[in-house]
This record gives sequence, C-alpha cells and structure tokens, in this order.
Amino acid sequence: MFTRLLEPPPRSFLLLGPRGTGKTTWLRDRLPRARWFDLLLDREQLRLMREPDAFRHEVEALPSGSWIVVDEVQRLPSLLNDVHDLLSRAPRRWRFALTGSSARKLRSADVNLLAGRVVMRAFFALTASELGASYRVEEVLKYGGLPLVASERSREGRSDLLEAYVETYLAQEIRAEALVRRLDSFVRFLEIAALANAQVTNVAAIARDAAIARPTVQGHFDLLVDTLIGAWLPAWRPRAKVKEVAHPKFYFFDPGVVRALARRLREPLESEERGRLLETHVFHELRAHVAYSRCGGRLSYWRTPSGSEVDFLWSRANRAVGIEVKATARWRSEDGRALKELHRSGTIQECFVAYLGDRELRDGEIRVLPVATFLGELAAGRVLLPGRP
Repeated sequence: MFTRLLEPPPRSFLLLGPRGTGKTTWLRDRLPRARWFDLLLDREQLRLMREPDAFRHEVEALPSGSWIVVDEVQRLPSLLNDVHDLLSRAPRRWRFALTGSSARKLRSADVNLLAGRVVMRAFFALTASELGASYRVEEVLKYGGLPLVASERSREGRSDLLEAYVETYLAQEIRAEALVRRLDSFVRFLEIAALANAQVTNVAAIARDAAIARPTVQGHFDLLVDTLIGAWLPAWRPRAKVKEVAHPKFYFFDPGVVRALARRLREPLESEERGRLLETHVFHELRAHVAYSRCGGRLSYWRTPSGSEVDFLWSRANRAVGIEVKATARWRSEDGRALKELHRSGTIQECFVAYLGDRELRDGEIRVLPVATFLGELAAGRVLLPGRP
C-alpha cells in the first residue's frame, strides 16, 4: 500500500477527489475505528433512503469523540442536512469525514450549509513522493498514478484497468446520474477533449470536431470539472506591457486517464504527446502540493500572442515562481527566454525548469532539474516557498 501525504484534520472534513484515487483506502487506514456508511453499496444507500431517520439515530448512539465516515456522500445528499443538524446541536461530540467525487451534486445539495463546521480537503492520484522508489516518469506518462493502476505490474493489465476506469466513469458518474442528454455525443467530446489536453482550449474547434453545439461543449467541460476529472489553468493577468493570451488551458487530472480517453493506451508515446502528458503530470504534482502543504497561492500560465510561454506560474501575495516543463533530455539556453524575460521584469522571483535530462544545471537565474529531482524539491518545500537552499 502507498503512504499518502495528506493528514486528516482534527475536526470534521469533506474530502473531494476523483473516483479511484484512493480516498476510501486512505480513510480506512487513518480512521480504522470509524463508524462507516458506504454509499457506493447500493444496499446501504437504499437502506438509508427507506429509513430517513436511521442515519441520525445510529450516529446519536455513538460515544462522544467518534469518527463517522460517509463515503461518496453525493449519492445521498440529504444526509448533509443531518450532518449539519448534528454538528449544530453538538459541535464537539462527533467528527465526520465525508467523501465525494462530484462537486455538482454536493453544490446542488447546498454543501455551503456546512461552512464553518466542516473543513475542505482535496485528494489526488498518487504523487511522485507517494510512489516512492517505484516512481518512473515514463511509466507515469503512459499509465498515470491511480493507485490500482500503479499496483498492477503488467502493462496490459494497466491498460485494461484504465479502460475499465473510463467505462466506470461513464456508467456511474454520467449515465446513472443522467448528467448529459446524449451519452454518444459526450463520448465523442471526451476523445476530442483528451486530444486537446494541456493546450489553450478552443471551445469552437472542439464543438466543430465533435459535431455538437458550442454551449453543449462548454457544459461538458463544466461537467468534467464538477466530477473532478479535470481542471482549468487560467492565463496569468499581471499588469504587463504586452497583451497576454486570456484563454485558459484544460488539463485532465491524470496522464493515464488522458490516454485512455484518447484511445492511445496501447500506442507508443509520440514526442508531442509526451510533452503534453509531462505538463499534465507536473500540473497534477503542483495542485497536489498546494493542497497537501496548505501553502495556498494561485496557479496559472503565461503566454503572449507572439508565442512566448511559461507553462506554470505560482503566485501568492508578492511572490511568484515560474516553472517551465521540457520533454527533452537536452537543455538549450534559448528555451529559457520566456522565464528570463519574466524574471527581468520582476514578475517572478524564482525560475525552474523540469526536463527529461539526468543532470542538474544552472542557466543564470534558472535552475534546470531532472523531473524526479524537481518533484523532490517541490515536495520538500524548496520550489514555491522562499528560503530554499
């Protein structure tokens, strides 16, 4: 079993993360004595639907200080009302660990009722630090970091698991919840969106290629975000002399899932594909680090109409860090022009490059690091925050 970086908070919390990232396994490991309500089990969901007071009565029978886990709470959002009422009446008597993989259903159930009583936490696929000695960047680019996939030794088995994951997502999250009117057009959209992963998103072009209306495409992207399958990376908007590109990029949460959706799991990695998958991997690591370390800040990218680009900028208050991702084993000084430009302008204070080479380099103000080394520095807190050696 993989050791996860996230530590449970001492008070009630809502844990949001995509299906299959290991939320249930993590909770069973960290809260072994908790009273468990597993809503993925149809019989448990139906029991609580038939007996609306059962949840409340069973919780009230537990001793003070007990943890109560409600796994995949979006399958029965009405339980949030009971949790709110129980915490309102006795805020220190019980602690709840709620998990969810659909922000849309929780939002429709007004999860904001729990604001101030339940803290929010995010969960992700495995990071390089969590993979430990088994981490291989090429394998992560091909198959991603879902725990079940990473535990499978054969490449054929990994491909089978990822294809099954996509089918499960479509069946349980989309079809069962009736989240789209036409599943066939949504499947076409998914494949095209996967091919456009890690690029500036052109909704009109995707709509044209998928033969569906532009508003429908925008709604499908909203659905991917709501079901935690992907996230937007906005364009950086500083007060700069050059007009920046304002359209966001869309990233799926896991390289293996991207390849499954694009139907490329059994194909060799192409050079252009490798670059986008490496960006996806680093974006995942940055998001996970920001969430797990609680360092805050904002992630974005920077690009001008002339084509100058920095893949990721992290900013908080008066500090900003630029990060470029290069899917090449050689570093050329001209590849760092955009980073140097931002550094000279005072927009960023630190410059990093994560690349596929095996040597650490220094190019003026830029630290050029092998991907694994960069991710180790990130996990150790020596990339985003000041005071690194």
